[in-house]
Amino acid sequence: MSDWNPRRLPSLDGKSIAVTGGSSGIGYFIAEQLAGAGARVSILARSRQKADLATAAIRRRHAHADLAFVPFDLESLSSVRAAAVALEGPLDGIALNAGLVWPPRTREETNDGFERMVGANFVGHFAFVAAAFAKLAPAARIVSAGSMSTRTKKAEWDDLMQERGAYDSSKSYPNSKHAVQAFGFELDRRLRESGSGIQSLVAHPGFALDVQSPKREEVNALSSRARAAQTVLRPVTQGKDRGAWPMVRALVDPSLHGGDYLGPSGGLKGRPALRTAVAGDRDQAVGAALWARAEGWIGLPFRL
Repeated sequence: MSDWNPRRLPSLDGKSIAVTGGSSGIGYFIAEQLAGAGARVSILARSRQKADLATAAIRRRHAHADLAFVPFDLESLSSVRAAAVALEGPLDGIALNAGLVWPPRTREETNDGFERMVGANFVGHFAFVAAAFAKLAPAARIVSAGSMSTRTKKAEWDDLMQERGAYDSSKSYPNSKHAVQAFGFELDRRLRESGSGIQSLVAHPGFALDVQSPKREEVNALSSRARAAQTVLRPVTQGKDRGAWPMVRALVDPSLHGGDYLGPSGGLKGRPALRTAVAGDRDQAVGAALWARAEGWIGLPFRL
């Protein structure tokens, strides 16, 4: 485990991996790193224009990168299901990276009537994996993007979407990421129980900012104001290229196992290493209840 080098990935020739949100941010660097190691990478994103810019940026560094674009909008169940149909299988991995980060000040909903943060970050990915599951290779890996925010606020499992009482925007993102992590661990339990060779892992990026990232003018150009604001955080942050490392390692390191939780070795930054998730997100009863509710939200059973 200790000799893993994120800058020297094993050959991924012949592997096919889908990356949600692969046109920008951490997702872009996940796609770049995987493609550079030889994988065929499907970039799932809302904007074809941004995906084309990301593709061009990757190919400037890896001329023979095998890349594909699939339209994908986490805020629409019909879109994520269409993306699952459009994907070319078999898939050796799915990086569930996409998501909303900054919650609105007032409660907003997705196209399907879910609170935006939980609806997109969790329900959208749950529906996508359910629809794409048949396209996974026998030893594929599904990696969910966790967050350090799960350590700052407890999950409100009885009201994840804040349908009761006053809306508190500070709870919205942590609630969504608690759900994402609990889903990843519950999926691992169900895969093991079914005897499947598919594995589910969870990885968080630490605190990653564009100002610390290698320059990719097409995908991460910053305004002067944004650069100045992010610069003061340099001592406690890392670039989004390094924020991609835990998820990339979770996807391709053969020494890892289903149920593993990865993040930067230093908490907010550092090399990707095994970490410990908050106990509530690993709770079996929590995971089972969340799964049942999610099936109700998407209107379909998710059977492995």
